[in-house]
Amino acid sequence: MPKTRREFSPEFKREAVALLESSGRPLMQVATEVGISPSMLRNWRAAVRGGTPRSRATPGVPVMPSPADQASEITRLKRELDRTRMERDVLKKAIGIFAEVPR
Repeated sequence: MPKTRREFSPEFKREAVALLESSGRPLMQVATEVGISPSMLRNWRAAVRGGTPRSRATPGVPVMPSPADQASEITRLKRELDRTRMERDVLKKAIGIFAEVPR
């Protein structure tokens, strides 16, 4: 009897890799809990990290940044936004100064 090939959604793959990386448990244990083979989980992890999977894992699974990475990116973007606003305000004042009509 031929085996049917199971297909997993990209969300399932991302969540399985996130569980592996956040739990700190061995790959074998997480793969068993999720109900997949360890090699499949290893290939998904390689695809998420941007490496080349050894077999036919789904390429293009988007990288899911950790909450710490997201928080640091948000902080960086807020600093950049504050600086841009300050530069805009300075330019507005400069335009006002140069646009004054001398008496």
